[in-house]
Parts: sequence; structure tokens; C-alpha cells
Amino acid sequence: MAGTVIWEKALPRNIGFAFDLEKGQSVRIRSQTIIDFVCFNRDNLRERFDQARTKANQRKVFISTGDMLVSKLNNTLMTIVEDTFKEGHHDLQEGMCSRKRHELAAARGMWEKTYGRPLSEMPPRGCTENLATILAPYGIALEDVPSPFNIFQHMIIHPDGELEHSHIRPKPPGAHVTLRAEMNLLAALSTCPDVSVGGTTGATVTVLE
Repeated sequence: MAGTVIWEKALPRNIGFAFDLEKGQSVRIRSQTIIDFVCFNRDNLRERFDQARTKANQRKVFISTGDMLVSKLNNTLMTIVEDTFKEGHHDLQEGMCSRKRHELAAARGMWEKTYGRPLSEMPPRGCTENLATILAPYGIALEDVPSPFNIFQHMIIHPDGELEHSHIRPKPPGAHVTLRAEMNLLAALSTCPDVSVGGTTGATVTVLE
């Protein structure tokens, strides 16, 4: 997708980042690992991305080029205009990882099966903490951070409804997704602590006119 670059920022793994987008601007997110992405109406931060409305309004659980991120008020926040993740699809089922969620998985004996690594590698925080920290200055409490659009998280949904956390990720040098703002937005993302293929890398965020 062509466009004039306004700014670009490289982010390390397991960190949160928030930024403004004007209507008509686009953000390109490139990574080899999971990116938890949320957005809010900049003029009314109570209106925010909603996983359920995004799925129900478009009658699908996997979204890609041409699909939209929808708010709980049924307004279109963003449109996906480019998606180069060919190895799998993005997720609208999982919420955000967190230290507590990791600890619960360990207590239930599900840590190694779910995350594919030993307990000694449990990260000190997850995307919940990253997003809550970066959004707190905007007056958005942790419990008001919506479940995200999990970019590059290929979840397997089995016929019985079981969710399987796969380790399919973009191959080097990574894939990118470009989303166009359909209103003035506050956007935020977390570079996941996931350490699947490419998980030791962070992300590059580019805003385009």
C-alpha cells in the first residue's frame, strides 16, 4: 500500500504503545509475533473496539483485507486495507495474556501445553499490563481495556469448540497489516511476550497519510 510516511517507530518485545490517528490516516504494523491491538473513538473514549460486534456484524470470526474493526455502538472504527500474513489468520477469540492468566494456566497444569515452554520462562507481565499501563494516562482503567484484535495470532478452533493456541507466526522478515482510521482514534498495541517463531522480536509501527 502506497502512502506518505508521517512517522515510524520500532518497538521491543513485551511493551505497550499508544498513539493518535486522524480520520483517513493508516497504520502499518509489521512483526513476526502477536500484536494485541485496540482502538477508541478519540472524541469519546467510552466508544471502543468490540470483538463481538466485529464478528457478528460481518458474520465471520477471521478478518482480513476489506474487513472492519467495529465498536460496541456498531460504528466502523477502522478498515483493514492490507494483510500480508499468509501463514495463518488473525484472532478475535482470545483476550489478552497477563501474569495472572499465566499463573492460572500453570495452576491448572496447562502452561506447557498452551505456551510451549517451561514454567521458568513465564514472563513477568503480559499484554493486559502493557495496555493498561499505556492507556492509564488517558483515564482508561484496566477493566475498561477491550479484548483486542490479536494480529498474527493463529488460533485453531476445533469442531467441539476447543481453542488451540498454535505457534504459527509470520515467517521472517515478518508480515504486516495496514488499517485505515474511519474516525479520529486513539490506538494502542502491545507487543506480546510470546516466544514462538520470531517471538524474540518486537514490531515496527508506521503511520501513513
